[in-house]
Amino acid sequence: MLATLIPLFDENMVVKAYSLFTQKKNMYLDPSILGSGQYDGAASVEGLEIIRNMGVDTISEDKAIFVPVGNISVFSDIDSQCDAPHDRLVLLLDNSILPEETYIKRLEELKQSGYRLAMRKLEVAKFEEYREVLRLVDYIFLNHKKIDITKARVYFQKIYPNIQLCAGNIEDMESFQKLKSEGGYQFYEGPFFRMPINKGEHEVAPLKVNYIQLLNMVNSPEFELTEAADVIGRDTALVISLLKMVNRVTVNSQITSIRHAAAMLGEKELRKWLNTAVAGQLYTDKPNEITRLSLLRAKFAENLAPAFSLAAQASELFLMGLFSVLDVILEVPMAEALELVQVSGPIREALLERKGNFAKVLDFVTEYESAEWKEVSRQMIVEDISMRYVYDAYMNSLRWYRDMISEG
Repeated sequence: MLATLIPLFDENMVVKAYSLFTQKKNMYLDPSILGSGQYDGAASVEGLEIIRNMGVDTISEDKAIFVPVGNISVFSDIDSQCDAPHDRLVLLLDNSILPEETYIKRLEELKQSGYRLAMRKLEVAKFEEYREVLRLVDYIFLNHKKIDITKARVYFQKIYPNIQLCAGNIEDMESFQKLKSEGGYQFYEGPFFRMPINKGEHEVAPLKVNYIQLLNMVNSPEFELTEAADVIGRDTALVISLLKMVNRVTVNSQITSIRHAAAMLGEKELRKWLNTAVAGQLYTDKPNEITRLSLLRAKFAENLAPAFSLAAQASELFLMGLFSVLDVILEVPMAEALELVQVSGPIREALLERKGNFAKVLDFVTEYESAEWKEVSRQMIVEDISMRYVYDAYMNSLRWYRDMISEG
């Protein structure tokens, strides 16, 4: 099984919820998934299984999770599949749920149990036909590419004023700004936002636990440079600051790992930098979405290294994933951003030109984030990577991130 989180954000581009999309089989190895085979195992909700196994706070610390539910799984015993609080879940329906008495009765039962409902993939021509379903729905996703979303917004505001609207499949910032100016949407979603840009939050927020640990470590008589480097590697803000420092004191440095950067700075200068950089940041708020994404990308890329025959370069892949959002963090073009943190040639080549072996991993990670399952399936075949390996690599990344947050 494959699984990924798609962010839903508000008009200020702050993430407020996630959609959890899954793919049970490789559609190229099992073409039946595109036909009748898509219903294999459909009597259970795959997303709920993942939430149960991982824990709701691992998937999303404090935000709602939209979980797709099909026309068969909607009749399953949903309560027994996941013990997450009902108010943390939104059951995401699609047009396979028909406006028939059997479905309507089931949706009413779910509503009475405290679940919220959302609808997607509903054609404009079906709006009237789905009146009895829509009266039970809390959210509706309006596809910006396939319908006149402005007319649809007016329709829902008039007929179903209690339904919250999500403008989906937004491809560029211009479209987002236009929809935002019209108002009336609770959430937005689209390919252009696979890279979150939180207004007023371009400074990457540090993780408190790392700062506390580093302060204790750096002032200990048994200070170990490599251990400090490993803790620094958990925090995007600290890594950027460290590499800027290294860039100032060395010439033409080609950093291949965080340990390498720490070693180049040396123990004395590392102690000095850590004491000044860490103390002033100890009480910073929890990490924002940019930090979350950069760390998940870094760990996912590192975990995938052996599958791409790059096990020896795992630490470099970690840096590549971490800095794949560097242009967003610093609000400058990637070429300019990389001048501030002298990274190795393969990292630079992947981030700037999408070339080289590292680029294969970066492309895979970004396609996976967007739930582009066809492309992900194709790449798994090309690289001979099992679905289970990829799933474990991603889930391990989520656990790793959760553990850091929970420690704080």
